[in-house]
Amino acid sequence: MNVIIYTSNTGSTEQYAKLLSRETELPVYSLKDAKKKVSADSDIIYLGWIMAGKVKGYTYAAKHYKVHAVCGVGMAQTGTQTDVIRKKTAIPVDIPIFTLQGNFNLKNLRGIYHLMMEIMVKTAGKGLKTKQNRTPEEDDMLDMMLHDGKRVRVQNLRDILEWYIKQKDNKK
Repeated sequence: MNVIIYTSNTGSTEQYAKLLSRETELPVYSLKDAKKKVSADSDIIYLGWIMAGKVKGYTYAAKHYKVHAVCGVGMAQTGTQTDVIRKKTAIPVDIPIFTLQGNFNLKNLRGIYHLMMEIMVKTAGKGLKTKQNRTPEEDDMLDMMLHDGKRVRVQNLRDILEWYIKQKDNKK
């Protein structure tokens, strides 16, 4: 891998990209900056935020760079929903996908995304509040919606870091 490239909406993906850069010592660029600074066909790890099961910016990144791994950042717990994201984003099966739970603060969202998530919080949050026997994952989701959850943590990068180390070891 030569570089980490990311697209962020509210800052969680940018935080993860910078944490991953610190751990791997790879340079990191936003997709916007990478267009000017990273040569086409570079080997990259791509991080994007998840919206409706799709990793934003992946299609552009895949057309211009050699994507070796994808990290999607969203509200769901780290390590979940990889099959749905692979299918909806059309990520080939030979590219590993890692999901990371990001932060959630409705105030950080703008425009249509704010409106969509406000509706989701009202409907899904209401349903979760009244649901009997919630799972731990549902409790976590409800907590995020009600209390502006902060979930970006370096330990959430464990799986991508293990993968990265294996890739480096295989090239030796």
